[in-house]
Amino acid sequence: MKIFIYTSLNESNQAVLRQRIGNDHTLTFRSAATPAPPADVAVLMGNPPTEQVRALSNLRFWQLDSAGFDKYAGIKLAIPVCNMGDFFAWPCAETIVGAVLALYRRLDELAVQQRAKNWIGVPLRYTMHTLHRQRVVILGAGTIGQAVRSILSGFQCQISLLARTNPAANLHSPDDLLAALPTTDLLINTLPGSVDGFVSAEVIAAMKPGSFFANVGRGNTVDEAALIAALQNGHLGGAALDVTAQEPLPADNSLWAMPNVLLTQHTAGGQRGEDEGKVAQFIHSFGQFIRGETPDNQVDLERGY
Repeated sequence: MKIFIYTSLNESNQAVLRQRIGNDHTLTFRSAATPAPPADVAVLMGNPPTEQVRALSNLRFWQLDSAGFDKYAGIKLAIPVCNMGDFFAWPCAETIVGAVLALYRRLDELAVQQRAKNWIGVPLRYTMHTLHRQRVVILGAGTIGQAVRSILSGFQCQISLLARTNPAANLHSPDDLLAALPTTDLLINTLPGSVDGFVSAEVIAAMKPGSFFANVGRGNTVDEAALIAALQNGHLGGAALDVTAQEPLPADNSLWAMPNVLLTQHTAGGQRGEDEGKVAQFIHSFGQFIRGETPDNQVDLERGY
């Protein structure tokens, strides 16, 4: 079986794949000489451009190297397609909760003052918030949303999840969300890119004055202009953003210079051994496919989950 690895891997990880896949299959890695998967490839690992995927008439199994896959929503495939499941969920959850804590406790400002050797101390104490027992709404009840909920439960937060059908959620519609927002201290977005513009100007306007917003989902799910306006006019107390509408964030975007915004630059899923984890996931899922089993973490490209 012809296998193409689009994911960029170092020589050590390539060697692991060759050893684990064995000699029964033909393994090709993306390179300058072979920048795209051949048309007759049967198994694909990674996230190539949409047009390259559409050209694969013989594709039988596809392992994405990401949790998200909204850019492939228009592709119809009657084959197993798997994402990385919850591999990135905990790093994403830790990053966004850590960023919120940094804003609440002014750790970002204290880090700046430390580098400047400027002792401020006491005045900052009176500008700090606490995460303990905050009212939180999490948009999305997938692996990231549930990991965020698990972490926040340790702070004894009052947590609500929003999802259309997931039984773990207790909010199921935009109207449910709008009704909850006036008493919500922190709104955390974990939604996929398929939910374009969900955090609308209406949603932002309904948020409790002085509340905080955090986004570890996708930048296109938020009306960024409305968010910036709410941060500038004081309606919102602050925002922790791992993602933005345009990435990299343009140098002239107001978010760069706002003291009540913390940008983590789409690093939330990062972790040591990231590529090793991708290789291990592919080996596991490919093995299930070869044995005729239903692979773990199978997704529906059209439905977006």
